[in-house]
Amino acid sequence: MKSEMHVAALWRYPVKSMLGETCQTADVDRRGVVGDRMFAVRYADGKFGSGKNTRRFRKIDGLFEFSSAYEDGVAVVRFPDGSAYRIDDPDIDTALSNALRQPVSVTREGSVPHFDAGALHLVTTDALADLQRRSPDLTVDARRFRPNLVIDSAGEPLPDDDWIGKTVTINDVSLEIVDLTERCAMVTFSQSELPAEPGMLKSIAQHRNLQFGVYADVRTPGRIQCGDAVIVAGD
Repeated sequence: MKSEMHVAALWRYPVKSMLGETCQTADVDRRGVVGDRMFAVRYADGKFGSGKNTRRFRKIDGLFEFSSAYEDGVAVVRFPDGSAYRIDDPDIDTALSNALRQPVSVTREGSVPHFDAGALHLVTTDALADLQRRSPDLTVDARRFRPNLVIDSAGEPLPDDDWIGKTVTINDVSLEIVDLTERCAMVTFSQSELPAEPGMLKSIAQHRNLQFGVYADVRTPGRIQCGDAVIVAGD
């Protein structure tokens, strides 16, 4: 089944739970967008910094005040005060510990991915528009949901709700949609110029059963560009 859908935006987050970077082109391998969430902030007990507490993750306030991007192939972390450290700078752990007021280090991904769930996270423009209609007093913005791909869904009514188990083809990349994305309090946090939205999670719980967006696994690696056509197929 072909559609008029296309890739509206591409995002990559070099350090988990920090702000990331937009990309015009992204290479995708079996793991996901190359370089995405390759690094994480780690506590001494081995848990990774996140916006929530789980078996593997621990909530660290303030991570959204930092941003990360690749420069000449090396991840660079920008601090709230404007300073920047390359990920391989021997002083970055001390600087982060001082800024976050607790002992932490930056670690590269090992045998277990830093992802919460699927390799790629997708949201659609129609799902965003629907949530905005249902929550007119909130600022609904794709950046709140930290997607890898924003799909312009061409007016289809909430297509991502019906994508589980289907194949999404983008250029030479093939994805399998594996699950809906359960949201947490991170969608309420302020980031960049977006204000905090304490009511966002409540709205998603009320209108979407706490689920917004979808996770995908990569079946065929390749390259994705903004503007690429998106084709969804499957029963």
